[in-house]
Amino acid sequence: FGIATDENFVITTTNRKEITEDNFSELVQDGVTLYLLQSVDQMLLLATKERIDFLPHYDTLVKSGMYEYYASEGQNPLPFALAELIDNSLSATSRNTGIRSIQIKLLFDDSQGKPAVAVIDNGSGMTSKQLNNWAVYRLSKFTRQGDFESDHSGYVRPLPVPRSLNSDISYFGVGGKQAVFFVGQSARMISKPAESQDVHELLLSKEDF
Repeated sequence: FGIATDENFVITTTNRKEITEDNFSELVQDGVTLYLLQSVDQMLLLATKERIDFLPHYDTLVKSGMYEYYASEGQNPLPFALAELIDNSLSATSRNTGIRSIQIKLLFDDSQGKPAVAVIDNGSGMTSKQLNNWAVYRLSKFTRQGDFESDHSGYVRPLPVPRSLNSDISYFGVGGKQAVFFVGQSARMISKPAESQDVHELLLSKEDF
């Protein structure tokens, strides 16, 4: 790596947890991405890429998000899909100490790319591990690993109240991925954890699949 003998360095996970002799066996596993840095809070010089490999659960084939939406007899399913995406932002901003900002933008300018729905919030953000887990269908239901991080760690579902900014508005609970692919053909998640300087990006595309 071209490190001088008198130079200090650290090895961290993508969540900036320093690898030590005590936590090595816990944090360093097959396929994990590591950073070699001069310090834990060093700015990254350029963008990094991390490949996500997973075996889809059989429910991916047997149950589709489309079913839940089209099962809403007599109702337009599109609002339910948008509600699912907004619900994620409500959860992410539920612990904000200041103003909760959630923006919904419909983009139709062909010069800027394909039409898109953008949901932007100032919530807690997600780590790369949380984005990884978000990408895996039904992971939270079928997987119980020690290093599991949900997409909204520490979030507590509020008591049933009239629909408001302090409630969950999701009706079907089929998840953001099903909502995204009901509305469009790809999903781009850009997130910066509140306690980190790193920005993480995840792209899921029907074309790539």
